[in-house]
Amino acid sequence: MTRETSTSSMVNGFDVSTIGELEPDLRQHVERRRSVLGPGYRLLYRHPVRFARAEGVYLYDHDGHAYLDAYNNVPSVGHCHPRVVQAISQQAAALNVHTRYGTDLLLEYAERLVATFPPELGNVMFACTGSEAVDLALRVARFATGAPGVIVTSNAYHGITAAAAEISPSLGPDVPLGPQVWTVAPPSPDGQTGAAVGQALAARVRRAVADMNRHGVRFAAFIADSLFSSDGIIPEPAGLLGPVIEAVHEAGGLYIADEVQPGFARTGDAMWGFQRHGITPDLAVMGKPMGNGMPIAGIAVRPELLAEFGQKIRYFNTFGGNSVCVAAAAAVLDVIEDEGLMENSRVVGAALREAVAQASLGHPGVRDVRGAGLYVAVEFADPATGEPDAQAALGVVNDLRERRVLISATGPHGNVLKIRPPLPFTTAHVDQFMDAYAGSLAGRTPPGE
Repeated sequence: MTRETSTSSMVNGFDVSTIGELEPDLRQHVERRRSVLGPGYRLLYRHPVRFARAEGVYLYDHDGHAYLDAYNNVPSVGHCHPRVVQAISQQAAALNVHTRYGTDLLLEYAERLVATFPPELGNVMFACTGSEAVDLALRVARFATGAPGVIVTSNAYHGITAAAAEISPSLGPDVPLGPQVWTVAPPSPDGQTGAAVGQALAARVRRAVADMNRHGVRFAAFIADSLFSSDGIIPEPAGLLGPVIEAVHEAGGLYIADEVQPGFARTGDAMWGFQRHGITPDLAVMGKPMGNGMPIAGIAVRPELLAEFGQKIRYFNTFGGNSVCVAAAAAVLDVIEDEGLMENSRVVGAALREAVAQASLGHPGVRDVRGAGLYVAVEFADPATGEPDAQAALGVVNDLRERRVLISATGPHGNVLKIRPPLPFTTAHVDQFMDAYAGSLAGRTPPGE
């Protein structure tokens, strides 16, 4: 129940002070970026990479070298999937209008999307980005409850609009939390098993609500990424969110599931991450994986929450739900269903997690391997002290980049590998990944181990 924020800077960001070490062509590119885009943008990796095209689970640099993408979830069904590309092209040549005109395409997609959710979540509203969708979900929750207070986990990330940034402590101390935002520690399986993990988190939420009320702030909503991605990727135990949603509802608040990363079959268990925990949230937020990177996002919501909101508060988003992006989103659903990508995520994700765990056995710096579906985490700790070891994690991330395999790192200390490939990842891609990962670990094993 502290308002302290993470002190970490961008995990796995390029240090611009080392620009002089880059090869001339790349150095010129980075300097050009800074000149025209300004200093707010960040590149990934100690040695940035520059791409010219992409296909499936590969990105290609200007020299034609292929990089295995084990990181990007936004192109959820793979880079430049031909069915998505075709849908975008055909729709752009036919019609692209906003939601204030009636189109069958919008309704057909909305009906299909709603059908993937529990029946209680019967309405959808569209935006352009996950940040906008979070902003809208907060507006609905605060209107419905008549309260402003929001509880998030201590290293949460929910977006970059003003409203989303103020509930995103992972953005660091220079992006202050809102005055009506409280944080709680994320789930921690350490020393706890089974239902105790969820009960402990629920107890922290109850204490946060009490502290919020003590300071004269009424509680509106709890929002969490269903995999706690920026908190270090904490998928287990399945069911841990059951006690949490009970605590939220007991306090008169609403539960918002942030499904930008866990959603669209990512976990392999279900279409939506919250379903692994056996709960039905009051609102669920979706982001650009919905359209394979096209600017479409949205919320699924209980209709009763919109009854008065819709009468009193006009919602319109000029580009949200436009025809071309809806066509892309419909094609994404087609691909997930027709290519069996949920089952692929479950089977290949399990194979990836097991292979990573086996390769990590005996490595003194690996504290834990965990994950759900095609989302795998490897946590590093100093073997002498047990303290989080960001340098070891970032060493692996950057070594893999040199081996032309892309991942990143996450968590409040930056010590957790984030392995999160597009959904068409196959066992052959797992083998390619493991060759690089095992080689990276072997090169980092201390002498004498």
